[in-house]
Amino acid sequence: MRRRYASGPRVSSGATTRPAAKRGGGRGFPPARIAGMVRAMPRDPIDRSGLRPEFWRRFPLDALPRAEWEALCDGCGKCCLIKLEDEDGGGVVYTSVACRLLDLGTCRCGNYPLRRQLVPGCVVLDRDSLAEALDWMPATCAYRLIAEGRDLEPWHPLISGDPDSVHAAGVSLRRRMTPEHETAEEDWEDYVLEEPV
Repeated sequence: MRRRYASGPRVSSGATTRPAAKRGGGRGFPPARIAGMVRAMPRDPIDRSGLRPEFWRRFPLDALPRAEWEALCDGCGKCCLIKLEDEDGGGVVYTSVACRLLDLGTCRCGNYPLRRQLVPGCVVLDRDSLAEALDWMPATCAYRLIAEGRDLEPWHPLISGDPDSVHAAGVSLRRRMTPEHETAEEDWEDYVLEEPV
């Protein structure tokens, strides 16, 4: 099995996991140092004001300005789980092990602006990386739904108007994840989620 980091799948070979090649090298900052860099965040860290009405239904993803692109994130936190990828078949499975930056109570990145520097394997989802990432994105992910020509789910904050609706609907894995710093890499296969993501 191949495993990818936080946003992308990771690679493992049999029972032994090894870090996937990462741009920028290294494993990022140690957890103790990251803890001091994690920021307190507002109830909804995504500014959803001033957006065009129902923009996701009217415009293609590649035509969205940055604010609308960011507003599509529902805050489920699933993309920040460590995933394992079968090297032979290419199938991806999610684990309940969360990236070291993910706040397990809010399902939000503790340092979104610096996530790529702090966690070098983090896949920053944008127009350029979307096509490559779609096959392992959660089935409920707004970016995936829109790319597949489907509409947002009723619990999405852009529909409900409530950033906590993703949690109330049971879609997020809030309080059901294990922090990366509490698990050894060689044990990640023990944390594979059996439920569909």
